[in-house]
Amino acid sequence: MGLFAGHQYQIAFVLLVGVGLYTMIDAKNLVKKVIGLNIFQVGLFLFLVSSGYLAGAGPAIIDGEGRYVNPLPHVLILTAIVVGVSLTALALALIIRVYDEYGTLDEEHIQEVMDGD
Repeated sequence: MGLFAGHQYQIAFVLLVGVGLYTMIDAKNLVKKVIGLNIFQVGLFLFLVSSGYLAGAGPAIIDGEGRYVNPLPHVLILTAIVVGVSLTALALALIIRVYDEYGTLDEEHIQEVMDGD
């Protein structure tokens, strides 16, 4: 067994959240910021879904003995996915309006135009 054996989900979580956060902070293009936000969200979804997993556990059905997987994180992620899709749609609609108003998606150029008004 290697050093990171059994921790694939946690490593993927850290990588996805790191890449998403870096993209949101560093990108000057508004669409790239939305993409970074989506990558960040997927990392959080992965973390929450993997936290509900138990090795050797069965589904949460009442007819039987043994360990059960907690279904609550999975249900919460379904809600979070719907909210994430709605947030992405709203952000992209606002980006379209910003582009129509300023003619660019560059955050620095938009700030210069706003300061010049």
